[in-house]
Amino acid sequence: MASFEKTGLSEKENCDKIVSNETWRNASMGLTDTPRANRLHIGIFGKRNSGKSSLTNALTGQEAALVSDVAGTTTDPVYKAMEVHGIGPCVFIDTAGFDDEGELGGLRVERTQEAARKTDVALLLFSDGGLKQELEWLALFREKKTPVVAVVNKADEPNAAALAERVREEAKLEPVLVSARTGEGVAALRAAIIRAMPSDFEQESITGDLCKAGDLVLLVMPQDIQAPKGRLILPQVQVIRELLDKKCLISCCTGDTLEASLASLAHPPKLIITDSQLFRRVADCTPPGSLLTSFSVLMAAYKGDTAYFTEGTKALDGLTEVSRVLIAEACTHAPLAEDIGREKIPRMLRARFGQGLAIDFVRGTDFPDDLTPYDLVVHCGACMFNRKYVLSRVEQARAQGVPMTNYGFLIARLTGCDAAVP
Repeated sequence: MASFEKTGLSEKENCDKIVSNETWRNASMGLTDTPRANRLHIGIFGKRNSGKSSLTNALTGQEAALVSDVAGTTTDPVYKAMEVHGIGPCVFIDTAGFDDEGELGGLRVERTQEAARKTDVALLLFSDGGLKQELEWLALFREKKTPVVAVVNKADEPNAAALAERVREEAKLEPVLVSARTGEGVAALRAAIIRAMPSDFEQESITGDLCKAGDLVLLVMPQDIQAPKGRLILPQVQVIRELLDKKCLISCCTGDTLEASLASLAHPPKLIITDSQLFRRVADCTPPGSLLTSFSVLMAAYKGDTAYFTEGTKALDGLTEVSRVLIAEACTHAPLAEDIGREKIPRMLRARFGQGLAIDFVRGTDFPDDLTPYDLVVHCGACMFNRKYVLSRVEQARAQGVPMTNYGFLIARLTGCDAAVP
């Protein structure tokens, strides 16, 4: 949210500025902005000095990325959130050259690979020289079923046409010729991105068929130390917005007012959505005929693979005191007292399987390449990640034969609750 205190302007002046200045609005994340995790992620990949940063700036219409003739100027990926006509809310990812060299260059390439796992549409820039590396990355994207738009940048240079023909022959793709310097082909590239967008992007519903227009939905949202002061957490906001769009009837309460809230209702709710940590308590109060689920379970269905997460809970039957579990959190904030991932779930697991149970933690984009030392991976709801990235982790676990589940599915299984899944 924009901070009025930092600008030196009055609140009214700032509001006027927000309305009139699109550049300022794009630069400041406000209450009306689409969360990054829900934006189409457009990754720009290519060799050093292939014009990736210049192309990013041309597509965004802003100096979003640093441009230089020095190879390797871009180190960490640059993420730029935008609203582009025809595409909608999106994030452009300007990556380091995948031909970077040396120890530091290797780390940059790793960051580029990480960005690729988040990418919904890849812009693959082809440049002079051999196309070996471009073709290798093309194969990688095809393996991940990531749509690719081939781009020949610097279309104003004499060799552009010949390079485009090589791309047609060797990559079997029709490239878009673009000049970031003159603007030639930028409109055509935007059109190509639109055509390449996954047909089901953002078509998933968070609540699915669990409720419909006119249904009463009760949300149980504890406002404990983990809840940000003065606002709701992102999954709660997203669910409320979807229920409003569905024309559902919404009632909200905290855990300590659950019984009073149920008693005040004229009839039982069609659906109760609770914070996962209250699963057992809410389940005991759920009226016959009402469905029960949690925000984490809903996010798992929205972002991940519910079938694999459900199957993953069966690994609990084989855990012992000498087992090893990985807990992965998308958020990077410092954990507070009674954090569900750092304290509550480990406490539940060790109470069931023994205090010797080994539990490791990762946060943000940190995630082991090798998951085989673990008997189970437990992921958070991943509201801060896009679906492409979550599914890349699921596929990694599946490929290595490691069970994986989610906070909500885990707690439901441990507490003996039946969670409704969209």
